[in-house]
Amino acid sequence: METKQQPIIIISGPSGAGEDSIINALAKQMPIERVITTSTREMRARESQGDPYYFITREDFKEGIADGRFFEYAEEYNGQYYGVTFEEIERIKNSGKIGIWKIEYKGVIYAKKLMPEIMAIFINAPLEVLENRIRRRDNVSDEYVAERMAYTKEWLKYKDVYDFVVENEDGKFDESVSKVREIIESVISIDKKDTL
Repeated sequence: METKQQPIIIISGPSGAGEDSIINALAKQMPIERVITTSTREMRARESQGDPYYFITREDFKEGIADGRFFEYAEEYNGQYYGVTFEEIERIKNSGKIGIWKIEYKGVIYAKKLMPEIMAIFINAPLEVLENRIRRRDNVSDEYVAERMAYTKEWLKYKDVYDFVVENEDGKFDESVSKVREIIESVISIDKKDTL
């Protein structure tokens, strides 16, 4: 039987929104495949090649840009490059699973220009909740928190580029996961036997 090609869906939000946790929860409930971004940032402890990024040097990234290997890319707030290759998009399309793509708002704008049919879900939370979640991370400075919050406020100006907004408030995580799943199921047809 031919594998049905499922669409790619964007799920993203500012720091502290909880989009990674939501995606991880969905992975236990639905047949999803994450789009893996290529990045020039340093690999951290407990990370590996392909989890959560393909890690390459700035030189290799710039070579990839020159060769036209990137579907989209951007230089982020931290001075590092992040992007998704055409090869990665093809890998996801041929996986037979629902592609989940986590990118920031600039990437969403660009992706929608190239693929107008792509659906984007914005994960958000009240500003004070986002700030508290960022502060709860290991060894973050006030400068880091201020930088992330400034970037979040910039991000919120572009909320309208998304098709759906899900508020991931404290204590309502399961509800948020259910809402995202309902949105995905309402937009694509998932054969019940394919669900995990």
